[in-house]
Amino acid sequence: MGSVQTDLHTRTDEQLCALAQSGSSEAEELLVTRCTRLVRVCARPLFLAGGDSEDLLQEGMFGVLAAIRGFDPARQAQFRTYAEVCIRTKLVSAVRKAASGKHTPLNDSVSLEHPQFDEGGLPAHSELDPESTLINREEWSERLSCLKDCLTGFEATVLQLYLGGYSYSEIAQQTGRQTKAVDNAVQRIRRKVARRLTSGDISKC
Repeated sequence: MGSVQTDLHTRTDEQLCALAQSGSSEAEELLVTRCTRLVRVCARPLFLAGGDSEDLLQEGMFGVLAAIRGFDPARQAQFRTYAEVCIRTKLVSAVRKAASGKHTPLNDSVSLEHPQFDEGGLPAHSELDPESTLINREEWSERLSCLKDCLTGFEATVLQLYLGGYSYSEIAQQTGRQTKAVDNAVQRIRRKVARRLTSGDISKC
């Protein structure tokens, strides 16, 4: 059994996906684990805007599972590229669903970029619903750049690591602070982002 696990860890994402599609639960579990940080990276900007982080993470993981089932190597794309598209598609769907109700936290959520394909691997529409509150990568980068003027040095460091997909414990280890201090910093950053999005003025925190 140990040798089988070792062999799996040496496989590429594409090879693991093929095994998972053939019924290997071990390969699927390992591939999902490998994609955990990718899910965090895709979902973190949404968390900052006030979304429920656990719900969004779950939606992102559903995107990974959809990618495993829908990936076709004949399309000449890497699995991770396809998985990122599926993850973002799931997140966009979650944001749209939340935005359909009034006064929901996700109404002010943002995404780094539009998905390039739908969940079936087909090209997605080039434009999102005009009522969507999603913004593109350049706009989000601009918002973060301006926001940093309102952050302390510690908060700016936490923001950079947080958006990089690092967990609270990993950030605490890198900054030499307690996990609770990291959590408090993230909550403060979220409030500043929410106030900025609500006011519509990127110069205010």
